[in-house]
Amino acid sequence: MSADFNDGKWLNVPMNWNVGDIGLTLTTDEKTDFWRETYYGFTRDSGHFLGFPTADRFTAAIRIKGEFRRLYDQAGLMVRIDEHRWVKTGVEFTDGELFLSTVITNGKSDWSVSQPFKELEDFYIRVTVAEGSMRIQASRDGKLWPLLRLAPFPIASVYEVGPIACTPERSGLTVNFSEFSISPAITTDLHDLS
Repeated sequence: MSADFNDGKWLNVPMNWNVGDIGLTLTTDEKTDFWRETYYGFTRDSGHFLGFPTADRFTAAIRIKGEFRRLYDQAGLMVRIDEHRWVKTGVEFTDGELFLSTVITNGKSDWSVSQPFKELEDFYIRVTVAEGSMRIQASRDGKLWPLLRLAPFPIASVYEVGPIACTPERSGLTVNFSEFSISPAITTDLHDLS
């Protein structure tokens, strides 16, 4: 089911954003991020997140376009219970390249990156939450969905899910989000790429 970006609720609303025919476009404010403690010792909850309430079992998907050029430039989807339990997954610029990145936070953050494909300035991310598990998939074309990560995630009666964008080292990243949907949790086999 297609979601209307106008129906979401902002956590850390960016100074510049709009919803139009091409979806949601936003430009990041300075030094925005989501992180909790691990390695760096700090906690940040300042990234831009447009949340939509969901049931306890769902699949959310979104298309992301942007020019990610500076260290830690990032955009994708977030699933959030509260400031201590959340996931952000999408593209992130690190070590001079674009990677698919996932940060799972349950008290403290854990970060993983992978590169199943290199074309990451226009791609799709999909997250399925059901029965204490989270399945994260990415796609170049919205048709073939290789697995990015499978992880435990706390069970809750309600989650918030939606687009995020952060620039921990700067401001001014413009990102476009489109083709956003929230639907019942997919139940395909783990290795089914459809």
